[in-house]
Amino acid sequence: MLTETATTNAETDLSIENFRISDEDLPEFKDLKFENINELHLDHPGANDKEYRARRDYIASLSKNFRMTGEITDVDYNAREQRVWRYVAEELEELQQKYASPFYLRAKKDLGIRTDRIPQLTEMNRRLKELTGFRLAPIEGLVETRGFLSWLSYRVMLCTQYIRHHSQPAYTPEPDIVHEAIGHIPMFTNPNFADYSQFVGHGARIANDRQLEELGRLYWFTVEFGLVEHEGDIKAYGAGLLSSFGELEHAFSDQVERRRFDLEEVINHEYTYSDMQPVLYVIPSYAELKEVTKKYIESFGGK
Repeated sequence: MLTETATTNAETDLSIENFRISDEDLPEFKDLKFENINELHLDHPGANDKEYRARRDYIASLSKNFRMTGEITDVDYNAREQRVWRYVAEELEELQQKYASPFYLRAKKDLGIRTDRIPQLTEMNRRLKELTGFRLAPIEGLVETRGFLSWLSYRVMLCTQYIRHHSQPAYTPEPDIVHEAIGHIPMFTNPNFADYSQFVGHGARIANDRQLEELGRLYWFTVEFGLVEHEGDIKAYGAGLLSSFGELEHAFSDQVERRRFDLEEVINHEYTYSDMQPVLYVIPSYAELKEVTKKYIESFGGK
């Protein structure tokens, strides 16, 4: 999930053709900008729960340590947090079997993401590096748009580790470990999708303000709310769909117009965070999405 843009945090020179990112290529995580983690919006179910806020801030502090040390700390999730995960994961599993991309379903198994326990970023990070060279980096809150997307250029996905409030397990106004692990992370095991994400990151590092807004829309209608053709059918691969009961069912209802993906149309399509999406875009394949996006990013100029 993205917030308003500021300046880029990643200034290291990196070619758009460099898909093998070494540790030496990575900028300093300690320079990463983020929103004040202690401020929860009033519509957050846990905004007035002191115990939840303290627990959320503690887990966030582990992510802050990562920015200083580069080492991911496992979270000892408590029984209530595990119950929230089980409820959401089990409810989503049935819907995903019906609507999710077959690649995504296989990827969840490959990463060891199960319904009975919250996965650790260390486990998924290790496997991702083996498969596509992607890394996971814990972060303690929302990151401004350019900073968030720019890290994809280094094949790094910034992830929160805390979990949504137990009073509304089907809803969260901010990214949490459910959104990250069930929604985002499995798709990074797909080489074409991983490369596509990296192209978006390259674009964010060199984009002007108008281009950055376009990239934000492209990200929204693909990484968050994307659909893909599969053997004459349409399936979901976007994290915002795959981690939400309501969004996933809505995406395949008669209330949604499902359009064939057109880059020019997508990057000019305004959207709102708070509403169910009335229009979604269907890509023919991850490989084609990758190639179309590469040409688009190359039009920005620079490396």
